[in-house]
Amino acid sequence: MNSPIIQLLVLAGIAIFLILRLKSVLGTRDGFEGSPQDGRRESPSDTRRQDFEVIEGGPDYDIIDNVPEGSDSAQALAEMKRVEPSFGVGEFLQGARGAYEMILMAFENAKLEEVAPFLSEDVFEAFAQVVDTREEQGLSVEAEFIGVRETVLKEARFDTETRRAELTVRFVGELVSVVRDKDGEIIEGKPGQPKRQKDSWTFERIMGADDPNWRLVATGE
Repeated sequence: MNSPIIQLLVLAGIAIFLILRLKSVLGTRDGFEGSPQDGRRESPSDTRRQDFEVIEGGPDYDIIDNVPEGSDSAQALAEMKRVEPSFGVGEFLQGARGAYEMILMAFENAKLEEVAPFLSEDVFEAFAQVVDTREEQGLSVEAEFIGVRETVLKEARFDTETRRAELTVRFVGELVSVVRDKDGEIIEGKPGQPKRQKDSWTFERIMGADDPNWRLVATGE
């Protein structure tokens, strides 16, 4: 056997040895394989633990941006989120602003039936009595909503047994409201002159329920 053939056989043997050595160290990649990590497959329990650590590892700014950290209200909001993880305090307050305008204008314009699904029976009856009294006295209201100047979450309460949540929100709204008597004379307000109105409304809902709507269950100043 001549020298060139011997050299080729030696090189081929070295190449085969190196290939086998690399396979024993790196393993064999087959199809769509994930990137190498620590040599073990992550179990579902590992994923849950990591998610838990992310959630519990720091403050929930969605809560502490709206109520004092460690307060009863903060604890109540945290319980609401445990029951219904999709619940967000910021999103609720945005919805509450819209509900405030909608309900307030329905009251001013004597159109309570349009917002009846968002009112508790007691609140609906209280509003309806005022509307009926105005009509009996021949009074009419001309109202224009300007906007909500302030929305503050005052208190949060949660019953872990019934899953009933109550959120009390303070609103500072601005509107133009003119009340006229049966002869059309102005007895309250001035046309084109806005006034500020302060209200504290309490909304209620069963967390985790299919119905996503909050109901107005109490009003105050």
